[in-house]
Amino acid sequence: MTSYRQPGVVLTDHHFSVPLDHDDPSGERIELFAREVVASAKADADLPWLLYLEGGPGFGVRRFTGRQAWLGRALQEFRVLLLDQRGTGLSTPANRQTLPLRGGPREQAGYLAHFRADSIVRDCETVRRELTGGAPWTVLGQSFGGFCATHYLSTAPEGLRTVLITGGLPSLDATADEVYRAAYPRIARKVEAHYARYPQDIGRARRIAEHLAEHRTVLPGGYTLTPEAFQSLGILLGGGDGSHQLHYLLENAFVRTDRGPALSDAFQEGVASALSYAGHPLYAVLHEAIYAQDGRPTDWAAERVRGEFARFDAAKTLAGEGPLYFTGETIHPWHFEADPALRPLRETAGLLAARTDWPALYDTARLAANEVPVAAIVYHDDMYVDTEHSLRTARAIRGLRTWVTDEYEHDGLRAGAPRVLDRLLALARGED
Repeated sequence: MTSYRQPGVVLTDHHFSVPLDHDDPSGERIELFAREVVASAKADADLPWLLYLEGGPGFGVRRFTGRQAWLGRALQEFRVLLLDQRGTGLSTPANRQTLPLRGGPREQAGYLAHFRADSIVRDCETVRRELTGGAPWTVLGQSFGGFCATHYLSTAPEGLRTVLITGGLPSLDATADEVYRAAYPRIARKVEAHYARYPQDIGRARRIAEHLAEHRTVLPGGYTLTPEAFQSLGILLGGGDGSHQLHYLLENAFVRTDRGPALSDAFQEGVASALSYAGHPLYAVLHEAIYAQDGRPTDWAAERVRGEFARFDAAKTLAGEGPLYFTGETIHPWHFEADPALRPLRETAGLLAARTDWPALYDTARLAANEVPVAAIVYHDDMYVDTEHSLRTARAIRGLRTWVTDEYEHDGLRAGAPRVLDRLLALARGED
């Protein structure tokens, strides 16, 4: 362990060894990284633990400086553990560079089958027993972290003191097809709201898409920007300031050159940064797998279901006169052709999409008998997690208390900072 200081906090880096497959504890092991954070004035105090599970899948935990955002509120009463979930951050990485060490696509897919919420929660239990001496802890789950927390309640509630979920109450039984069938209308509403705010972007988006349809465009770093890839910038629209980010990106798209209008370097650099999965490839590779548990393959659900919503078809849009609809949190086969960080993983992703033996993620009977205090913020018309799905799950978990709000978008934990965490703690304790 290594300890050091930032303003107002003491940080300690931890490394843990866990089984790749928890059902085979004597088999291969991987490493987890986690960062402990405690207020400087309480560094030697006996404090309860709060485990933070980041959204994703596939993102390393946020790197805070000092007492940023919600962390400052948490440090008033907790010793906080920021966990890089398996395959992310400083935990044993899983990406195009490391996965070939496993062998070919079939071996890679078999390896990655152990990187869902069920394995992550068993990791958490291993870490908890080592750190707390067996005492239960509070879990704060953002987005996919909330999916993990819901699985935690299903399988190891004895490890939980309290559960706090922000924008991450999953459906307990929806298939991937049903998830995306609910998602596309939400995405459409976000696009329409964006165009209502910035009507000038209707023409800009069409002009960019038309240019991309006529000119093969490769961004800095090797990303091939097609009209469909350009549409995926709609993922920005689920955040509090995402509409504004998209607008400022579009307004700077073209420059005059000696060969006519061209996409500006600034635009290309911004798009490359927004679209690349180099820093979080598991988000793309495992995204649909987080919904899989019904014995059926996910089979590129977002791509198949998109065919039911003609407004998202770029070619049809450009052949007509309507506005171009951006897509959102959807992963498509072409991602594994466009993005150089994903190209070597295309066959691996295809094998995961065809997999049918995913285990169940949620125990509805156990959730119905839940005794752990749980509070969840549900964002009204959340682009990433369906509100109706979340509310059905809230009703299925005994004692869960919800805060339904349109004050924030999906990133409300970051935007609302201490207020959001304070409200959730009060809800869980029955004080609100």
